[in-house]
Amino acid sequence: MISDKEFSELLENYNISFSKGDCVQGTVVGYEGNNILVDINTKTSAICPKSEVLISKDEDIKNILVENEKYDFIIIYPQDEDGIYYLSHKKVAFKKNISLLEEKFKNDETITGKIANIVKGGILVNIMGVRGFVPSSQLKIADYKTGDEIELKIISFDLEKNNFILSNKKVYENEIEAIKKETLDKVELNMVVRGKVVRLTDFGAFIDIGGIDGLLPLSQMSWSWIENPNEILKLNDTIEVEIIGIDKEKQRISLSLKTLIENPWLKAQETIQEKQIIEGKVIAIKPFGAFVEVFPKVEGLINKTQIKEYFKKYQKSVELNDKINVLIKKFDADNQKITLEIV
Repeated sequence: MISDKEFSELLENYNISFSKGDCVQGTVVGYEGNNILVDINTKTSAICPKSEVLISKDEDIKNILVENEKYDFIIIYPQDEDGIYYLSHKKVAFKKNISLLEEKFKNDETITGKIANIVKGGILVNIMGVRGFVPSSQLKIADYKTGDEIELKIISFDLEKNNFILSNKKVYENEIEAIKKETLDKVELNMVVRGKVVRLTDFGAFIDIGGIDGLLPLSQMSWSWIENPNEILKLNDTIEVEIIGIDKEKQRISLSLKTLIENPWLKAQETIQEKQIIEGKVIAIKPFGAFVEVFPKVEGLINKTQIKEYFKKYQKSVELNDKINVLIKKFDADNQKITLEIV
């Protein structure tokens, strides 16, 4: 039978106190539902919830934290009224992985991540349990899918500021630069090339014409008024475009789609004359006025003052798709400008 002295010494051995954030070593002693029971030399076994273990989707928890093996844990909740501590195993792994990622950043190493989600402006990736962001401009191709593995290099790494930015293009930097140079050496003004739509923005679209992305501005997409590239283009579309600007020093190429389409202004000048009254169709209404199509794909602007006068005269607002009579005050086919007056 154990003596009072021995019992007192035994209790003394278990009189250990930990605080939140402390790193402790413990032995896995069993499993209970979604919890792992861990002996950390306290009176009661500590609990590590399954959610606090860094595992893959279909991985068995018992293969990660093996019974009777010792592991490092971090205290996430100090002991409760029953004297139970709650632990995290993944926070230990997370800290170690952050150190590894910092080293890889310093050494400019290539790392592999798994795409967790595709979001506006790029993709979210999971690398060693750490969530990072790859902007669209840093992707070599545009058609990655959730779950794909992707090779990356770290551009910036500051988790305190939630700034973990990566690049897929940087992995292929030398290859990409060589392809860019080859393309820039080949292209000439007014050359027609085939390209793939790799990015859509409010101001236009970026077209990959062979390792280099050329800009197709909104104004060069159509002879007609358009507000958004989505009206005529989709991501990954393959289209023909004409090169209208080259800056080899800055590696910039400007493109046009509308120059490959017959200029409607040249045909319009055969029938439209100044001082002529024409029935036109309202195709867009803006705060500053309304655009009226007076010939297929030929539009002019009536300003907001004229719209107010129209309302006074007819007690009717100018609405989209309305047909109204306008006077051709000035017609300049060379510069694609037309001055209209509502009548």
